[in-house]
Amino acid sequence: MLSVEHLSMEFASRPVLDDISFLVNRKERVALVGRNGAGKTTLLRLIAGEYQPTAGRISKDGDIAIGYLPQVMLHKDGQTLKEEVMSVWNGEDEARFIAEMDRTVTGLGFERRDFDRQCSEFSGGWRMRIELAKILLRHPDLLLLDEPTNHLDIESIQWLEDFLCQMQGAVILVSHDRAFLDHATNRTIEITLGRIYDYKVAYTEFVTLRKERHEQQVRAYLNQQKQIEEAEAFIERFRYKATKAVQVQSRIKQLDKLERLEVDLEDTSRLSLRFPPAPRSGDFPVIIEDLEKTYPAADHAVISNVSLTIRRGEKVAFVGKNGEGKTTLVRCIMGQLDYLGSLKIGHNVRIGYFAQNQASLLDENLTVFQTIDNVATGDIRTKIRDILGAFMFGGEASEKKVKVLSGGERSRLAMIRLLLEPCNLLILDEPTNHLDMHSKDVLKDALKAFDGTVICVSHDRDFLDGLVEKVYEFGGGQVREHIGSIYDFLRKKNIGSLQDLERKQTASKDKNAEPTQSRIDYEQQKAQAAARRKKEKQLTETEKEIERLETEQKNIEQLLSSTEGQKQTNFEKYEHIKHQIEQKMYEWEILSEELNG
Repeated sequence: MLSVEHLSMEFASRPVLDDISFLVNRKERVALVGRNGAGKTTLLRLIAGEYQPTAGRISKDGDIAIGYLPQVMLHKDGQTLKEEVMSVWNGEDEARFIAEMDRTVTGLGFERRDFDRQCSEFSGGWRMRIELAKILLRHPDLLLLDEPTNHLDIESIQWLEDFLCQMQGAVILVSHDRAFLDHATNRTIEITLGRIYDYKVAYTEFVTLRKERHEQQVRAYLNQQKQIEEAEAFIERFRYKATKAVQVQSRIKQLDKLERLEVDLEDTSRLSLRFPPAPRSGDFPVIIEDLEKTYPAADHAVISNVSLTIRRGEKVAFVGKNGEGKTTLVRCIMGQLDYLGSLKIGHNVRIGYFAQNQASLLDENLTVFQTIDNVATGDIRTKIRDILGAFMFGGEASEKKVKVLSGGERSRLAMIRLLLEPCNLLILDEPTNHLDMHSKDVLKDALKAFDGTVICVSHDRDFLDGLVEKVYEFGGGQVREHIGSIYDFLRKKNIGSLQDLERKQTASKDKNAEPTQSRIDYEQQKAQAAARRKKEKQLTETEKEIERLETEQKNIEQLLSSTEGQKQTNFEKYEHIKHQIEQKMYEWEILSEELNG
C-alpha cells in the first residue's frame, strides 16, 4: 500500500531522517514512537504530502485516500457541527451516511443536542474531534494520526481504539498513551538518531525488545570507542618516531575508513525526582456537601448534589466525558468559581495546582533555567540542571527563552515548577497532555512517592494505573465514587454495559436481569482466545521472516566466498541481514515464551 524508499529529510542542513525505508500493508496499525524531536511528525507530514523529502521517495498504490489529523490545525467558522461533518458526504446513500455520522460523532463524545451548535462555540479540543470525525467518515485507505488522544476522554479513547481495530485501511499513529498504543496497534516503528527500527509487535512487547537491542548497541559502541581511543593514543605516542611511521599511517587510515557507530546513550541513572515533604494538613483536605454549579448561559446545572470527602494522603482520579464538570469542580475547590452548597478546605492545606492552561502563564522573557531557578530553594538549586535534563531540557535547551518553546515543552517546564513548590494537596488537570513517555514516568514516580493528597483529572489509563486508589466518575451532572484502581473502575463500567444490554434483551421477562458469572467468564475466555490467536499468527509470520532472511544470508555467504563477491557493499548487506535475524529471533523467543509460559 505504502512504500518509503531511502527517505532523507533535512531542516537548515540538520538531518532529521537519514535513508529510511519501510513498507506499510493494508490493515496494518503502526505506532510511530521516539523522543520528542526525533522526526515522528515530520515523517507523517512527508507521507501526507505536506513536505517534500530531501532525498528518496514515497510510493503509494494507485489512488489511495489518505486522512491526516495533525497536532495543530486551522479551523473555519460559519457552520454547525452537523453541516461541517456533512461536508464530507460524497452523495451516496444519505440515510446510511447519517446513521454512520451519528455513531461516529456520538462515539467521539458529542451529544445529539450538539449537532445544531455552531463550530465556533466549541473549544480547540472539541473542534479537533470534529476534524477527526470528518476524516473517519471518509474511510481513508491510510489514516495518519498525530497525538489523537490528547483531547479525548477515556470513553472516547476506547471507542477510537475499537474503530481503528475494525477499520479496513492502514493506520500510522503517534501517541504517548501506552494503553492506547497497546490496544490500537500491532506494529511499532521507532525513530532514533534519524534511523528507524521496525518491530512487528505492539508497544509493550517493543519496549522489551528495544531494551535488548539497545544494550547490544551500547556494548558495540563502547567497544568501538575503546578501539578508537587506543588507536589515537598509539598515533599520538609514535607520530614523530620514524621507525613507527608505517604503523602510524596504517592506524590513521583505519580510523579514516572506520564507520563510526552512533547510539542513543540514555541516562541509565535517571534522576528520581521527589516533591518537597508535604506540610501536615488536617485529616480531611476537601469536604464537599450538596454542591451545585450552574453557568448563566447553561439551561441546566453542570454538576449538582455533589457530596464527597477526600482524606489526607489519598490519591484520587476525576474521570468522565469532557464537559461533564471535572474542571468545574476543580475550579470550585481552587476558589475560582462561585457555587451553591458547602465546600470546605481543611486545616493548613496548601494547594499546588497544574491547570490545562498552566503553560501559558509562564514568563516568556525568561530562559528555561531562569524559570526554575526563580522558584527553587535550598539544596535543590544544586540539582536544577539534572532536573531539567530529566524533562529533556539538558544542555543548550536550558538556555532557550520560554517564548520559543513549543506547547509540549512549556507543559514540561510548568510541571517542573510544580515539582519544586512545597504543598500538601496537588490538583492536576490533564497533566500528561504534551508530556512524552519518559517525562510521564518521572512525574508518576514522583506522585507515587508524594506523601500529600492528590486529585488528578486525566484520561490516561496507564498514568493513573497504580497511582490512584479511588475514582470519581462525572456524568449527567452527578459525581459517583468508585473504590479501587482505574482498571477496577473500567471493568465495572464494562460489566455495567453488559448488564444494560442484557436488560434490554430480556425486558419482557425480567427488567432486573443481570448477566450470570458464566456469561462474564465466557466474554473473558473469548478475549483471551482472540489474543492467543493473534500471537500465534505473529509467531508464524516471524518464523517465515526468519526463514526468508536466512536464505538471503546464505546467498550472500556464497557471494563472499568468491573473490569477485568480496565487496564492501556485500559485507554491509551481510551484517545488516545478520542484525535483522538477531532481532527476529528475539521477537520469536518473546512470543514463544508468552504462548508457552
